Amino acid sequence: VQLQAFGGGQVQAGDSLRLSCAASGRTFSTYTVGWFRQAPGKEREFVAAMKRGSGATTYADSVKGRFTISRDNAKKTAHLQMNSLKPGDMGVYYCAVGERVITSSMALPAAYDYWGQGTEVTVSS
Repeated sequence: VQLQAFGGGQVQAGDSLRLSCAASGRTFSTYTVGWFRQAPGKEREFVAAMKRGSGATTYADSVKGRFTISRDNAKKTAHLQMNSLKPGDMGVYYCAVGERVITSSMALPAAYDYWGQGTEVTVSS
């Protein structure tokens, strides 16, 4: 599976962005999808994930109520709608997919098998 994340950019605090993740290869519906981000000098951190099958979602506390993850299995795409962006949301955003991601591991980068190259989000105050 190859993933390509895009949609990042430079915005002002309070603005919105919609990130997309396009997948190629195997059937997208068999994967749990996750979004992670990494700010300069910091470790990669979990943002949001959507389980395969049930579509159950989970979010980092820092983005709950502001970000929404979605997917379109037919188009092999996933999206991350980001509203009310804050400077703390800055970083490179990565999408990832995994076949055997259990619910308790959805926030763990090691649970995912394939990663996109990342798209950068800059938020100015």
